[in-house]
Amino acid sequence: MQMGDVIDPIKVTISQFYGIEINDFAVTVAKTALWIAESQMMKETEEIVLKTLDFLPLKTNAYIIESNALTTDWEDVVPKNELSYIMDNPPFVGYSLQSKEQKNDILSVFVDEKGKPYKTAGKIDYVAGWYFKAAQLMQGTNIRAALVSTNSITQGEQVAGVWKPLYERFGIHIDFAHRTFRWDSEASLKAHVHCVIVGFSSAPNNKERILFDGNAEKRVKNINAYLIDADNIFIESRNKPICDVPEMTTGNRPADGGNLIIEAEDYEEFISKEPNAIKYIKKLTGAAEYINNKDRYCLWLVGVSPAELRKMPEVMKRIEACRQDRLGGAPDRQKLADTPTLFRETNNPEAYIIIPYTSSEQRKYIPLGFLDKDTIPTDSARIIPNATLYHFGVLTSNVHMAWMRVVCGRLKSDYRYSKDIVYNNFPWCNPTAEQKARIEKTAQGILDARALYPNDSLADLYDEAVMPPELRKAHQYNDIAVMQAYGFSSKEMTESGCVAELMRMYREMTEGK
Repeated sequence: MQMGDVIDPIKVTISQFYGIEINDFAVTVAKTALWIAESQMMKETEEIVLKTLDFLPLKTNAYIIESNALTTDWEDVVPKNELSYIMDNPPFVGYSLQSKEQKNDILSVFVDEKGKPYKTAGKIDYVAGWYFKAAQLMQGTNIRAALVSTNSITQGEQVAGVWKPLYERFGIHIDFAHRTFRWDSEASLKAHVHCVIVGFSSAPNNKERILFDGNAEKRVKNINAYLIDADNIFIESRNKPICDVPEMTTGNRPADGGNLIIEAEDYEEFISKEPNAIKYIKKLTGAAEYINNKDRYCLWLVGVSPAELRKMPEVMKRIEACRQDRLGGAPDRQKLADTPTLFRETNNPEAYIIIPYTSSEQRKYIPLGFLDKDTIPTDSARIIPNATLYHFGVLTSNVHMAWMRVVCGRLKSDYRYSKDIVYNNFPWCNPTAEQKARIEKTAQGILDARALYPNDSLADLYDEAVMPPELRKAHQYNDIAVMQAYGFSSKEMTESGCVAELMRMYREMTEGK
């Protein structure tokens, strides 16, 4: 049966689609794909309306132009008063991997009202340029957009750099979002890219927002730039903590060409040749060594007299090799040749908390702990001198971990713990004396539980599949103690609710600063 007197049932054609593609071959592929899609949909439409449609040969045009989308005026392609929706999958190029031309593209797009690049423009991913141009075009219109992007623009320091101008200048808001998912390439050499999809506009939207996370769909009042249900807050880089807590710093960069470092397999041979050097050797640890309990050593020659050094020929060989390596480096490295006995930094606190700079996302807790002056931390770790059990308890809690997971940067999908973003912006609680004492007790409980397994690395202990029950229970007790100090319900509060409350606290602490 025919569905009425249908004269022209086709309301959508490929001539309504416009595109910009920088590669000439990709332009041809895109046009061909649109023509194939149109012919397929025409055939399906015939089956629906029960009428033969005259659509071959294809007569409509696919308006895909060959150009650089970041240097092209999009209204030269399609006027915005004729535009309804912007969809794109921009190139995934991190800011450190951009070519000179790509860097110039971003600097020419991410500009303020005076035409000057934003200070953060040099440290944002290439996809951000499409967000800026889309927001600029949509301002004051009903146009909406949805872009597939690398998840890095919704994490860490990039969030404020990318999104703050879009919110403040163009009045955009996020209508829906799909949180991080892994996009597997269909190529034989698999490339795993961690992506997000963000739908945004400046047009009025009084409906609930839709937030997708894996297979779950949640309707929320607001989606902020971190893609969580919370107020629109931007966590920006900060040199000092917003709360009264010990300052965090970075471990030491050897900058020595490996000459002041003694690898585990070389240790016995070295001290057999130079036994007098033993008192100047300390353990060396970074993120990987600390988590995996790997031995590494270094010559720590701070304050050693020249006369003493000259009595140790094997040490002198390493010092001279370090000096030559630095002389052959860049100008800032060449200056270090004046002190070839020392690492670039010489941080050696009596005791400190160590936090690995990178850690697997598979772990519920970043493994952190206490070390002393006999172990030298490298720059792959963050350290907090003069920290206490209380600080350890809060930092290793699910409250801090929830904050970290949202605001930290990522290396692929692994956590990157930032001093200036994660630690310095973290809102600490104000516990009573009783609450603080309880946190100290539960923090010690975590250390005691670890001590039951002296031959296991932290990688072993914090593997979710084999985590010892004593350690898991100790962490749970600590989580409850910290949540109570914040006034959070350990039974009712979700992780996203915890982060939303922390962001509210952050806003209160930083307003006016």
